[in-house]
Amino acid sequence: MSIAVIAGLGNPGSKYRHTRHNIGFEVIEALADRLGAKWKAQAKFESEIAETTHGAQRLLLVKPQTFMNNSGRALGALMRYRRLDPENLLLIFDDITLDLARCKLSLTGSAGGHNGVADMLSQLGPGFGRFRVGVGAKPHKSMDLADYVLSQFSTEERKLLAEQMPTYVAHLLRIIDSDFDTAMNTINQRNASEHERNQNQNL
Repeated sequence: MSIAVIAGLGNPGSKYRHTRHNIGFEVIEALADRLGAKWKAQAKFESEIAETTHGAQRLLLVKPQTFMNNSGRALGALMRYRRLDPENLLLIFDDITLDLARCKLSLTGSAGGHNGVADMLSQLGPGFGRFRVGVGAKPHKSMDLADYVLSQFSTEERKLLAEQMPTYVAHLLRIIDSDFDTAMNTINQRNASEHERNQNQNL
């Protein structure tokens, strides 16, 4: 698959910065900084978009501004306008089934309870790449999921994520540079922790 669009999911507005649900925004912003790309608001696609290149590959970096649950509306409009297939899209988003700061690359699967991914599937169908960044599981099973993903990272958690950010960017560049399966094998080579195995069994 040839990646032409890389989108990070999140919610717009300062009140949502540094929340677990916005890690997709943070990672795509780090990639834009690495590539020297500048963000511009494009109302037609309800998104902030940065056009850039990596090697010979032209890229669109995207932050949908529709709020998480309508991410597919913005990205679907952009992909249709550009006449691109789902296989040309890589989506970056938070995953509560992965330990904090862990990342995984995948191509198939359900939305796993993630409303942004669910909207993408409804608007585009399957086939897009998924770069999932772990934000950790809820500390208590009774805690409301929305409250958890909209909560701020602690200082220690933010430090760990900041340390991992260059690795996320390197992984994204690897996905662009190599075939998807090779990149997936490299990125996913660490065995899942016991916590992650238990979470996956409950999906």
